[in-house]
Amino acid sequence: MERKHFIRNIVMTVVAPVLLLSACNTKKTADKGEQTYTCPMHPQIIQHGPGSCPICGMDLVAVSAAGKRNELMLDRNQVALANITTITAGAGDLGNFKRLNGRLSVNPQRTVYISSRVPGRIEQLYVKETGVPVHKGQPLYKIYSEQLASLQQEYLVAVAQREAFPDNARFQQIEDAARQKLQLYDVSAHTLEQIRQNKKADPYITYTAAVNGVVAAVSAGEGQYVAEGSTILQLENYDQLWVEADVYPAELNQVRIGQQVKVAVSGWEDQAADMQVEFISPALQTGTQVARLRGTISNNKQLWQPGMQANIYLPAAQRSNVITLPAGAVIRDEKGAHIWIRKGRDRYIPRMVKTGAENADQVEIKEGLQAGETVVVSGAYLLYSEFVLKKGANPMAGHHH
Repeated sequence: MERKHFIRNIVMTVVAPVLLLSACNTKKTADKGEQTYTCPMHPQIIQHGPGSCPICGMDLVAVSAAGKRNELMLDRNQVALANITTITAGAGDLGNFKRLNGRLSVNPQRTVYISSRVPGRIEQLYVKETGVPVHKGQPLYKIYSEQLASLQQEYLVAVAQREAFPDNARFQQIEDAARQKLQLYDVSAHTLEQIRQNKKADPYITYTAAVNGVVAAVSAGEGQYVAEGSTILQLENYDQLWVEADVYPAELNQVRIGQQVKVAVSGWEDQAADMQVEFISPALQTGTQVARLRGTISNNKQLWQPGMQANIYLPAAQRSNVITLPAGAVIRDEKGAHIWIRKGRDRYIPRMVKTGAENADQVEIKEGLQAGETVVVSGAYLLYSEFVLKKGANPMAGHHH
């Protein structure tokens, strides 16, 4: 009996410290918790422990796991800094649109080719680079031309004859004809007056720009001999641009020449422009099986450049008595579409919704929203990022439609 008691005491002496140490370690682990990290630019990246984002390479930042409720609490100052605004959802009309992918291009009717009016040598080229803006009356190039020198000499002889015999109508006609020849070669009235006053022919003539534009091509260089009609410069005017869009055969019955449509250039969606359809190609483009639609938009402020992407919205049937939200209020990701609902004065709750028809400005909400609820319309993406940083999870994780 004493032997058993002795053995039990030995076992308790050895095992008790081990159990106590294990319990302490378990408590420390529970108290410490596990820190998670995410990327500020790609909040879908979440891992345990510091590191770098596999997408952009930025250092991951620690997120707070405090608060298990699927909502955010923001005070008045935070709302003001994030520029969060809300509206009350209600039913109304939605003008539906069909969206076509398009692009901006140069309007060839606004393109001007500067060509040499006479054969000669380019003595000086005042504009040598593409992309340079040119204004009407600005010198473009100086040319040496023996033909122009000969015509100027004829003009000086005619002027001298007319001055010697001012009452002779025949000499007046000869002078007028000599002046007209030079004008046909684009010799300006100012240059003609200088030749007349100096009484000396000048084989070097400077030609100026007849219109405003941007240099799109330079086809000649200094010292180069050019023939009559040779292109020297190409000027393009971007005050008006073509908008071209691809139209599938099934969509051709929705568009017609003269129809008014909306154009939204990528990056300037809030500055949609009105456009009239001016042309629809009568045949499908080779190799693409699409037709081409074209119109013209004004670009007086020079906001846009040829080559930019644009969306063309064709008006379709209008829907009535539907709940709509501004397009910026709806956030879309791999989970679907969701919005932010404000409850009370400082609670913001994410909610999955099902969208329907939409246009450039509005989106129909078919499920997930009731009339009278308060919805965030600006600052929704900031709420999304704030939720990920605070909670360490996507606000729509676990939500399904």
